[in-house]
Amino acid sequence: GRDTRTSGPALSRAIIAGLLATGCDVVDLGVLPTPAVQYLVREHFDAGAVITASHNPPEYNGVKIIEGDGTEMDDTQTICLEGHLFAEEFILAGWESMGTLSAAPEMIHEYITAVAGYWKDIDADGMTVVADPGSGPACESTPQVLTKMGCHVVTINGMMDGTFPGRMPEPSPEGLQPLSELVRNTSAAFGVAHDGDADRAVFVDETGEYLEENEQFALVERFICSKTPGIVVTPVSTSFLAERIAEETGSVVDYTRVGSISVARRMIALAEEGKTVVFGGEGNGGLILPGNQHCRDGAMTAATMVALLKSSGKTLSELRTTLPPHVMLKDKIHTDSPHELLKNAKTAFSGDTLDLTDGVRINRQGMWALLRPSGTEPFMRLYVEAETEKEAEAFRDEITRVISP
Repeated sequence: GRDTRTSGPALSRAIIAGLLATGCDVVDLGVLPTPAVQYLVREHFDAGAVITASHNPPEYNGVKIIEGDGTEMDDTQTICLEGHLFAEEFILAGWESMGTLSAAPEMIHEYITAVAGYWKDIDADGMTVVADPGSGPACESTPQVLTKMGCHVVTINGMMDGTFPGRMPEPSPEGLQPLSELVRNTSAAFGVAHDGDADRAVFVDETGEYLEENEQFALVERFICSKTPGIVVTPVSTSFLAERIAEETGSVVDYTRVGSISVARRMIALAEEGKTVVFGGEGNGGLILPGNQHCRDGAMTAATMVALLKSSGKTLSELRTTLPPHVMLKDKIHTDSPHELLKNAKTAFSGDTLDLTDGVRINRQGMWALLRPSGTEPFMRLYVEAETEKEAEAFRDEITRVISP
C-alpha cells in the first residue's frame, strides 16, 4: 500500500518488481492509510510494505515494513534488512518461480467496517464531525468510518493530492486554522485531522480550540480505563496526566522507550504474560486500542472520540477542563556530545528519582523532565512538565544550567 505522495507510484512499482523477482506473490492494495495495511496484513498476509513518509514534507518518501502480526518491523530487524539490501545478499527466482501480482483496492472496506463496528453500542445519531485528512490516504476511509457510525461528516482537504495543497502532512495548530473555522461554522462536535499516512489523529474541540495531544491521550485513557481498568503502555515522554488518570481509574502505567513500535511490542508481550493491557500509545496523537490492533490508528482514534463524547454527554471543551493542571515545555539543546550531557545529568540529579529507559528522565514531586538525544540531528530533546508554568520554567532553567554550564 502507499500514501498519496507523488513519488509513491514509482517506489511502489520498484518494490513490487523486487518482490516478484524473488518469487513473492504480491497484492497491491493501492492508496490507503498505514493502519489499514497493517490490519489487512494481520488478517490475510505474511508481511507488508507501506510506501509513505508519514508526517514529513511532500518531497520525502520511504518504506515501512509490516510484520505478519500487523506491527511495524523494529529497528534491529530493519537495520538487518538494510544490510542485506546494501550488500545485495538476496536470491532471485528463476523464470519458472516468479511471483504473481494482483490488485485488491476493495480490501480497504474490510478495515473500514471493522473500525466503524468497534464501538457497536454507540449510535452517533447525527453528530456533526469535520474531518481533515490533509489530502492523504484517509480522504475516503475516515469519512466512511464516521458516517457508518451515524455521524454527519463535513470534510476539508478531502481530495487525495500528493502535493498537499491545503496544509503540510504534519497537522499543526497553525495549519489547522481552516479546520477550526469550519468546525465553528458547522456547529460540529469536534474536528479531526490526520498526518500523512493517517496513523495519528489530532483534534479541535467544538469551539475550534486545538486539543493538546497529551490531553487527548488522557481523555481517551480515562474513557477506556473507566470501563476496564488495566495496564496502560506509553513512552517516558508522555505527560504525567497518564499516571494521574491511571490512579483515578485503578489502572497502572508501564513506560517504554520512545516510539510506537516499542509501545506495541510491549503491549503484546504483557498480554502474552496474561496481563490485562487495555490501552497504549504516545502523546502525539498516536493511540493504540489493543482490541482493534496493536498499532497507531487515526480512524480508530476518531471513532473512539465519537464514542467518548456520546457516552459522556459532555462537550470536548467541558471534558478537557476536568483534567489535572499541567504545563509541558519542549526545548532543544544543541550539542555535539549528547552522551556527555546525559552523563552530567545523571550525576547532577542523582538525588532525584531517575528513569534511564530512554535517555534520562528526572522525576520529582509534581514534575518531571526528560533528556533524550535526537535520533536524526545533533541536539538533545528536553521535555519538562509541571503543574504550573512557573515551576516548569524553573525546572527547565535548572537543568540547562547544570548540564551545559
